[in-house]
Amino acid sequence: MSGLVSYGAYIPFTRVARSEIAAAWGGFKAPGEKAVANYDEDSLTMAVAAAMDCVNDIDVETIDGLYFATTTAPYKEKQSAATVATILGLPRTATTMDFSGSLRGGMNAVKAAMDAVSAGSARNILVCAADVRLGHPQGAMELNIGDGAAALLIGKDNVAVEIKGSISIHNECQDWWRSDQDKFLRSAEDRFAVQEGYTAVVAEAIKKGMTLFGTTPKDYAKAAITAPNMRVLARAAGKLGFDPKTQILDNVMMGVGDTGSALALMSLVAALETTSAGDRILLAGHGNGCDVIDLEVTDNISGMSNKRGIRKHLESKMMTTYNKYLRWRELVDVQPPARPPVQLRQPSPSAQWRENQWELRLTGTRCTACGTAQYPPQRVCMKCKEKDQMERYSYLDKQGKITSFSHDHVMETLDPPVTITVTDFEGGGRIMCDMTDRVPEDVEVGMNVEMTFRKLYYVGGIYNYWWKARPIRC
Repeated sequence: MSGLVSYGAYIPFTRVARSEIAAAWGGFKAPGEKAVANYDEDSLTMAVAAAMDCVNDIDVETIDGLYFATTTAPYKEKQSAATVATILGLPRTATTMDFSGSLRGGMNAVKAAMDAVSAGSARNILVCAADVRLGHPQGAMELNIGDGAAALLIGKDNVAVEIKGSISIHNECQDWWRSDQDKFLRSAEDRFAVQEGYTAVVAEAIKKGMTLFGTTPKDYAKAAITAPNMRVLARAAGKLGFDPKTQILDNVMMGVGDTGSALALMSLVAALETTSAGDRILLAGHGNGCDVIDLEVTDNISGMSNKRGIRKHLESKMMTTYNKYLRWRELVDVQPPARPPVQLRQPSPSAQWRENQWELRLTGTRCTACGTAQYPPQRVCMKCKEKDQMERYSYLDKQGKITSFSHDHVMETLDPPVTITVTDFEGGGRIMCDMTDRVPEDVEVGMNVEMTFRKLYYVGGIYNYWWKARPIRC
């Protein structure tokens, strides 16, 4: 039977207190905080981060497919899964698929991966889900929505969590939606959306699921159930017979927010961090219907201690202001610098294609004669001087130290100043790149950093992505 071989997650470093958002509009004091993606992050970059957390000890050559779920893809017509697969270094024959247009995208991708592995058409499939959605300012959804990502590796060997069974129902209802012309999420009248779009559907699916699985709420150590907010979740779970205090975790909803298509997977990761071998978990994700999966934890869960997951990402954070959040999302116009605007160069599709394996994968070279790693890629070894004796060497997961930096207060950016660093990698190699997720006053020579995949700019319909340095998290 198929199951979870590994898991990972990603939560942006920056958070905004809900009380600050509510106070800005004269509203009630809302509890908790929401995770907000930095100005250089989107659903694709967060999916890469979650995937790297998931496969940090997995041979990517054994992964036969990558499914990516999101409602906020950077492109309306261009596959994001292929980009993530290229960055991770998956085999060229790996199947890549995008799942979009639904909050159940993450769950749909998991079920599709389950079926593919069970049918024998794949050994392992990596499922990633991420979202960066927007609620109208001064609205309830702005308070509840957060940004985040999760990744699950579905396979048959070395299973850490067995998939015992699943069930799905669909429900056509205009409850929460965003059309192709909308920037912000919309919803129907609150009572109708919650009752007919969520509560009734989730209750029906979970009841039918437990009948099929032969279980009751008491059989589960945790129930990872998605919901538009914590209040609705607690009420629905209580009516189904689950104990909201012991079986329902609130750390994702309260500390991150409703992460859309990634919420079910993130809730599952959070639950797995608090369970042990033999525990059962009920996973349920809603969105024009509901998918329910019955899971049982195995002894292999002990091998997941090296994941940053939900818990460690929650602990690693920096509070930011609501004003900065509005600026990052370009929801307010601010005074531009009193100088000519920066003329960004149009990215070349052909040049990007030629450099896919080198730039996207942050690949350098290593001398086969003396073993010295070098970045940027070299033909002549800087140590032993041998020529054309190089093999490819990935810096994707390599850490380093800052040897020099500067803060540019003149260059136009959504998060001034621009911090430029020169970093020396452990084992050899040097890179000059921007720094992100930093407090400018805390940056210093000798600071330990790691690499993170980020968005540089958008010009002429093309997003230009590359790598930046950041202080090591967790």
